[in-house]
Amino acid sequence: MTYLIALPMLILLLGILLFNNLISKKNKVEEAYSGIDVMLKKRTDLIPRLVNTVKGAMQHERETLTELTQLREKLLNKETSPNDRFTMENQLGKLLGNIQLRAEAYPELKANQNFALLQNSLNEMEEQLSAARRAYNAAVNSFNNGMEMFPSNIVAKLMGYTNRTLFTIEPAEAKAPEVSF
Repeated sequence: MTYLIALPMLILLLGILLFNNLISKKNKVEEAYSGIDVMLKKRTDLIPRLVNTVKGAMQHERETLTELTQLREKLLNKETSPNDRFTMENQLGKLLGNIQLRAEAYPELKANQNFALLQNSLNEMEEQLSAARRAYNAAVNSFNNGMEMFPSNIVAKLMGYTNRTLFTIEPAEAKAPEVSF
């Protein structure tokens, strides 16, 4: 008779533990995504300053600067899906890198102390963003593992959870840059 009461209680307790574990993992993913969002906001806040600093010197790069500004506006839209934000964030990183590389051709920019400070700020921001991406991917991995492993996968299906997407970089960005002397 005690087994008839203990077994359902044990199953219920296991279900509650699995449920709470998945909730905790989901919250970690959301926290890590928020960390990326904060870093992106800081980086997008630097863009107008960068554009204002370089637009006079880099007249030939007006198209790149316009694209950079438009992409910034899209990123600030809170209704953009995480996957779209990641894609746009990759594009933004590529554009910022292009501007920094192209700035080498403009001696007046290289001598501009404000531009040098902005470059340092952007480099520091990229490092922080990279750390936030790693934290996000670790949280997503943990969440996805919980979603796929038995018996928590049963609870995850009942809750309607789906796997989250890892933050990845474009294949072109993964290639090492060519350096020639």
